[in-house]
Amino acid sequence: MWAPAVSPLPEPSADQSAYDAAVVDVGSNSVRLVMYRIEGRAIWTVFNEKVLAGLGRDMPKTRKLSPTGAEQAITALKRFKALLDAAKVETVHIAATAAVREAKDGPAFVARVHEETGLKLRVLTGVEEARLSALGVTAGLPDAEGVVGDLGGSSLELVRLHPGGEPGEGVTLPLGPLALGAPAPFDASKTRDRIEKLLADTDGFQTPVFHAVGGAWRNLALLHMRMSGYPLQIVHEYEIAGRDAADAARFISRQSKGSLERIDGASKKRADTIPYAAAVLEALIRKLDIGKVVISAYGLREGLLLDDMAGEVRRRDPLVEGAAALGGRKDLAETLGDALQTWLSPAMITLQPVFGNRDPTLIAAACRLADLGARLHPDHRADLVFEQVLRAPIPGMGHAERAFLALAMFARFTAANTPPEPEILSRLLTSQAHRRARALGAAIRLGCDLSGKNGSLLETTTLDFDEERVILSPRTREAEALMGEQTRKRADTLAAVLGRKLVIGA
Repeated sequence: MWAPAVSPLPEPSADQSAYDAAVVDVGSNSVRLVMYRIEGRAIWTVFNEKVLAGLGRDMPKTRKLSPTGAEQAITALKRFKALLDAAKVETVHIAATAAVREAKDGPAFVARVHEETGLKLRVLTGVEEARLSALGVTAGLPDAEGVVGDLGGSSLELVRLHPGGEPGEGVTLPLGPLALGAPAPFDASKTRDRIEKLLADTDGFQTPVFHAVGGAWRNLALLHMRMSGYPLQIVHEYEIAGRDAADAARFISRQSKGSLERIDGASKKRADTIPYAAAVLEALIRKLDIGKVVISAYGLREGLLLDDMAGEVRRRDPLVEGAAALGGRKDLAETLGDALQTWLSPAMITLQPVFGNRDPTLIAAACRLADLGARLHPDHRADLVFEQVLRAPIPGMGHAERAFLALAMFARFTAANTPPEPEILSRLLTSQAHRRARALGAAIRLGCDLSGKNGSLLETTTLDFDEERVILSPRTREAEALMGEQTRKRADTLAAVLGRKLVIGA
């Protein structure tokens, strides 16, 4: 077991410029290149390619890298180097994990990579890999607490997350599918006995919430979605009750390779490793008394990016930053979202919260998405914006929050109560949350149309709620001219959603 040294965050930086970054991740099972566009705290994936080389498949027997896997990895890395050179990416992280770290011929492989590709591999220690994986989880969910488990091809890193998302003590265990025997046929009894022995010293990691990182566990989540009929096929922040996750893992670990390949949505390339990953998850749930499993699509790679950011940038909210980047038009991005938030928040936060202390963040994000449909056809923009927000690759929100923001953006462009995906909305949102999303969208629509999307004009009016009324007031004589027919129409919609009377000019 290890404990990281405590170090201060980097000094805040005033530089908020966008830039391109890339991560080359040489893992025990896959070799991957991901290119990103970084906009403040927002992380956008713009290119993603992997090769399942299986570098670590021979490690349990030979303690050396697979010769075939090494050749495939070198071939992939040559291609990745050509892509990086052509793209002229400003910041590139090149990291290798457990297989290269533990292999007898790991140093020789690193030297060969440099000689043949020009890439300098940074071989991460177990401590570094675990810490960066935990940071990656907080890149997608800043307030995450509990324990992070990153399952790679050869190893499992367990890291405790303290309040505020700071990685704490951790342990590295040889529990990756390749270390347990994959791609050999899964021997349930033998594998479970070995897992139990390797988990014997993890008593300090009991947790109610477990953040699962790694491709094999993401595939398990997708299988669980299919089996349970879950309507929103987004793996990031997908939550499974511990008991349900254990039942699903047990069921999946008992399936043959052929049966797994026939399941809709299952990755045929991972059919050899999924039973091992399922057995590890089942044992962890029992050993660590896990009450809920949360799947994270973020991990080591995003941890490298977050670790490279200045402290002031790291502390920003990824949902608000992502919404601003997605919804901002260049001429409006810096003013409209902030102005809308300032204008409508005092009224909206008087309403009973539907997401607790998350309501202000969701309001802020929705305001920054206000202009997302500006360039879409007016007859279809409400539906198109709904779908885009529901499935946007923006971290920092759960599935119910995704549905809430999507419905709010639908209501931002239409008064109709006929949004797409009614099954998703009914499954994820309470009636109160459904109504509040419509009210938020209607308030944003009112603000945009009242001011012509001009923040300085919004400042000349106020929006207030009391128990029976929606009150829209001009603050100056000039602002009285804004209270026209269109404004009244939009305000009437907001009042109707809230079941209140509209008063203009009180």
